[in-house]
This record gives sequence, C-alpha cells and structure tokens, in this order.
Amino acid sequence: MKVQLQDQAMRLRLDEAELARLLAGESVENLTRFGGNGGWGTAVSLHGGDQAVLLDGGTYCRLVLPREAVEALAGRLPCRDGLAFPLYLDDGTTLQLQFDVDVRDSVRQRGVSRRSSSGSPV
Repeated sequence: MKVQLQDQAMRLRLDEAELARLLAGESVENLTRFGGNGGWGTAVSLHGGDQAVLLDGGTYCRLVLPREAVEALAGRLPCRDGLAFPLYLDDGTTLQLQFDVDVRDSVRQRGVSRRSSSGSPV
C-alpha cells in the first residue's frame, strides 16, 4: 500500500493483491519506522456502513472503508477514478481521503477493459 500525505489530504493506493486481501476481510497495513521505537503506520479495513471512519490517529492511523463502495470499485477495474471520502475530525477539520487501486497493476492482472460510448464506432 502506498500512502501519500499533503496538508489535509491522504491518498491510499493498493495493488490488486492488497485489494484481494482487503475484500477477503483482512486489514492491509503499512508501517514506516524512524529508528528506535518511532514510526508511523496506516491500516485499512472494510465495514458494512456507508461512510469511511478514522478510528485512530497520531502515529498509527486506522481507516475503515465502506465494503459496498470498495466492492463497486473492484467491479469497475481497471479504472483511474477511485473513491473519495471526507473524514470529519474531532477538531472541526476535514481530512480528504482518496482510495485508489493501482491502474497499471489492474491492467496487468485483469487486462484492458474497453468501454464503448454511444455513437462511436467500435
């Protein structure tokens, strides 16, 4: 899992194997160690609700995403457009969460899916 942070935005990008683990009910985790006991980690899992939830913050960030939305994204792969969730924090700020599946890995694993548009010759 790749994690990108900038200001009040977080992007998670999983590969196909990580997505399969997530859909199978496992958590997907990423931990970066800074030496000694220091480090920062992110874990993502699924739940039956319709909103993304931040359970922990600080040095370990646990995110829980709506299963139905992630399953719908998996059904559209490969695609560039992922899922966006606002996470409303205790201090009144919002963290914008972007959840993507690596499109290049999806093409390698699933092949290219051709989308036809109405009126266009195939």
